[in-house]
Amino acid sequence: MSRSSAASRPSSADSKTQRFLGVLKRVAEAPFLVAVRDALPWAFAALLLALAIIAVFVPVAGGFSGAAIARRIAFALIPAFGVMAIALAVALPLALARRAHYSLPVTLGGTLFAFALALPRPFGPDALAYLRALGATGIFLAILMTGVVGSCIAFMRFPRFREVGGAIVAVAVVALLVFALHVDISHAIAQMLQPLARLGDSYPALLAIVAVETLLWLVGVHGPAVLAAIVTPVYLTLQMQNTAAFSAHLPLPHVVVVSLFLFVFPGGAGATLPLAVLLALSRIARLRRIGRLVILPALANMNEPLLFGLPVVLNPFLAIPFVLAPLVLATSTYAVVVLGWVARPAFYVPSAVPAPISTYLATLDPRAPLLLLLNLAIAMLIYLPFVRAYERHLEIA
Repeated sequence: MSRSSAASRPSSADSKTQRFLGVLKRVAEAPFLVAVRDALPWAFAALLLALAIIAVFVPVAGGFSGAAIARRIAFALIPAFGVMAIALAVALPLALARRAHYSLPVTLGGTLFAFALALPRPFGPDALAYLRALGATGIFLAILMTGVVGSCIAFMRFPRFREVGGAIVAVAVVALLVFALHVDISHAIAQMLQPLARLGDSYPALLAIVAVETLLWLVGVHGPAVLAAIVTPVYLTLQMQNTAAFSAHLPLPHVVVVSLFLFVFPGGAGATLPLAVLLALSRIARLRRIGRLVILPALANMNEPLLFGLPVVLNPFLAIPFVLAPLVLATSTYAVVVLGWVARPAFYVPSAVPAPISTYLATLDPRAPLLLLLNLAIAMLIYLPFVRAYERHLEIA
């Protein structure tokens, strides 16, 4: 092999990498995605405010004792996501109009009109129950309606359609079509995901659940909330069967149970605990601040501040590792547990219990925390090049 041909290989690989990064950069700089990144932190602030108000003022048995506070937060979280969706339906069109130089009244008014007509129906008198129904998919609904209205306005800005009046008519037509062809998005997504409940205790089931949850989060759908009604009853039942077998000193029958996901999602959906660590060590001041703020919640598998504060949602630089890392961890975890190198999870442990304590409590196996540490190292290696590329993008921007 000639020296010149050997030397050409790195340059060819570098060229492909640069082209790939160039594509990510062009996608990331699209006005709509920039507007999403601008709007999500403001909408997330609305979520935190709503979470505090609902948790404090909605009566819960036990008052404000330790256990009752946890129940209050759990009860308030999904309705707070509904409030976040409404805030995003305002903040996102404002950001899009600014970034894309669209008419502010047309963009905001059209989005709110379309969003209102596309809301889940019927509109019940119980505001909290309605916010809970909206919470799982409301963020996606706000993003979708803003995108539809923004696309319509962009089309109407072609030379023969410059008039604002034409854009207003187009937005009204889109909104009316949404109303006429109304589909409850939350119900539609749940119906599409029903087959997941029939996959049972299998490696394909594990991969499917992990992929669906991460992909839903990427577009602003609360994956755990949507999947809970479909898969939790199945895999919690399998978990209880493992517990019964452990109590009877019998072999545990199932691998894919609720507590297995403690190994797959360290830090929350997307296995984002390593991402929080990388951000905390970032050379970019803004990323460093975010990483240091979210690392403690990430230890308790609470990554909403990261998903919406960075954000990870609709971020092309982090979308690939956000999906890929949990799929790889699901594979490594399933292989290690099936081979018997780590015990099968015998007990249900809430995801809020910090890692790696949670994995030990679920298995009572001292090797379980070691598996989690291995998974964290694997996820960090997957996230590292994408975080570095994101840093370079922010430095150039």
